[in-house]
Amino acid sequence: MKTVTEFPRKVVEFPDMGIVMPDGCRLSARVWMPEDAGDDPVPAILEHLPYRKRDGTIFRDQLTHPYFAGHGYASIRVDMRGNGDSEGLMDDEYSEQELQDACDVIAWAASQPWCNGNVGMMGISWGGFNCLQVAAKQPPALKAVISLCSTVDRYADDIHYKGGCLLIENFGWASTMLSYSSRPPDPLIAGDNRWRDLWLTRLENQCFLAPLWLKHQHRDGYWKRGSICEDFSAVKAAVLSIGGWHDGYRNTVSHLASNIQAPVKGIIGPWIHKYPHYAGPKPAIGFLQEALRWWDRWLKGVDTGVEADPAYRAYVMDSVRPARWHPERPGRWVAEKQWPSPAIKTQTVDLIPAGEKPAIVASPQSCGLAGGEYFPFTFGPELPGDQRPDDALSVCFDQQELGEAIDIVGAPEVDLRLSSDRSQANIAIRLCDVHPDGASELISYGVLNLTHRNSHEFPEALVPGETVSARVVLDQCAYRVPAGHRLRVAVSNAYWPMIWPSPEPVQLTLSAATLSLPLRPLATDDEATFAEPEGATPWATETIRAASSERHVDRDEKTGIVTLSIADDFGELRDLAHDLANGSIARETWTIHPDNPLSAAGKTHWTQTLSRNGWSVRTETWAEMRSDARNFIVSARIEAYEGEKLVFERNFEEKVPRALL
Repeated sequence: MKTVTEFPRKVVEFPDMGIVMPDGCRLSARVWMPEDAGDDPVPAILEHLPYRKRDGTIFRDQLTHPYFAGHGYASIRVDMRGNGDSEGLMDDEYSEQELQDACDVIAWAASQPWCNGNVGMMGISWGGFNCLQVAAKQPPALKAVISLCSTVDRYADDIHYKGGCLLIENFGWASTMLSYSSRPPDPLIAGDNRWRDLWLTRLENQCFLAPLWLKHQHRDGYWKRGSICEDFSAVKAAVLSIGGWHDGYRNTVSHLASNIQAPVKGIIGPWIHKYPHYAGPKPAIGFLQEALRWWDRWLKGVDTGVEADPAYRAYVMDSVRPARWHPERPGRWVAEKQWPSPAIKTQTVDLIPAGEKPAIVASPQSCGLAGGEYFPFTFGPELPGDQRPDDALSVCFDQQELGEAIDIVGAPEVDLRLSSDRSQANIAIRLCDVHPDGASELISYGVLNLTHRNSHEFPEALVPGETVSARVVLDQCAYRVPAGHRLRVAVSNAYWPMIWPSPEPVQLTLSAATLSLPLRPLATDDEATFAEPEGATPWATETIRAASSERHVDRDEKTGIVTLSIADDFGELRDLAHDLANGSIARETWTIHPDNPLSAAGKTHWTQTLSRNGWSVRTETWAEMRSDARNFIVSARIEAYEGEKLVFERNFEEKVPRALL
């Protein structure tokens, strides 16, 4: 990445600009803007997050926000209420309070003497979600949005449920947020006499969100609120949507490019859950230059040509050897003037030709361990590996060796006729690229709780032995399968630890199955190009403890229990500007017996540390999830330390009934 130090306008930074909400709650914002913005007002760009601007997102903030400011913007990074250096309390993600606060910050920014009255909002993940939801509320000053790694559907395409199946990440993310939000404000910002009171109040009111999310197992009003797919026309701001093929949110770029009536463009590359100017696998792109083109057009009225850009730019990845991490993905950029594209044609393949005997699917509960993380994050061993271990536990439909290469661009689908021997059952379908030597690389996958085959809002129990129809839509992809390789469709009724298992072992009988493939004419060269990545001066730090990641699968030959152990030490760094040191370690274990779905269990343990000049605090959080045939059982614990003194402890435990899950 090229570091830019000289900008058209000189930048001034405010590390703690207070923004007081109508109810009196003070939010803390870090703001960069041109030094002369008071004389020559500029548009504002808002990023509104719970992830701590002082030590959480500071790496990417340093690259991004001064860059925008140097090009004539006031770039505002706000800690949401109840997090970081802001006052107040947070009780859920994407709450009405959170969204209203963002609208109030937008109105505040537009009214400042240094702002020209136009505001944009951006973010990745949580920030990508809430900028779309805020846009649907239509605050008058909001003219444009850049949303990365986000969703339009909080139920069907987030970390909670997928295809009506319970994602393991629902529990994992609740555990993460319990740890993230348990940390105190910085005494240098909150004040030596206030930080501790704010921290203890925050801890006393801390929420463990897993039980709340588990109480909404179907697509009810809880999930509809904030899902902009309920009314795409509510979004009037211009939307640039960006995603990555190695992220968990692979479908949003297509959904937005297909449905938003306001100006919209989509870009999706080979990346994990990161901003694309520093993401991997490479190639990264000049995201900040693309963002400036968007901001300049919609916030300054400059003709930058963005309206003539293709509706959808996607990176078609070449076939590679399966690996848990790829530093780079070879391939090429394709561009479609409109999306969905008339150039993409559907090819159907009968997986079970007429007259063939039905296929029986009865997978061990440990099937799925080659699937990788839901959204890879650490530049480590989190991608899907060789699929052969999972293929061996699945029913596989192998196609003929390809005589010529094909480009799959879009969402593959599988239509099924099947019966189950239980009233609730899950199905997982993986589309794989099988190399000539048998290596199996994951292209895309989809899962479905078969009780949701007709509706996520009103699921229907299966009648054992009765044949029903179901459609499984796999995630969007862009992938070239070369000549000499073959496609494999692998079907299982377990996918651990991606989804929580059914309460009983299940046997499915497939009597018919048809694969629909979206095929695009082969691109011979790049159809779109991007500038090389740039960024402002990187964060200046001292490394106290280097980061590391580990991932192990152990099979106990005596008990049969299979355990996945993950340890992500994010290291410890000291900020050379304000001397705050922060460290973070996450540990997870996921256990299951291949024959017993009720043996499934997950445990997490997070450690967070903050210190400066003899002052130190630490939080430890633990969480556990298991189930019986009728209930989910979740528990958690917080311990908070000032120095080595325990100053707070709290336990959570709740049982939530299963509802066709």
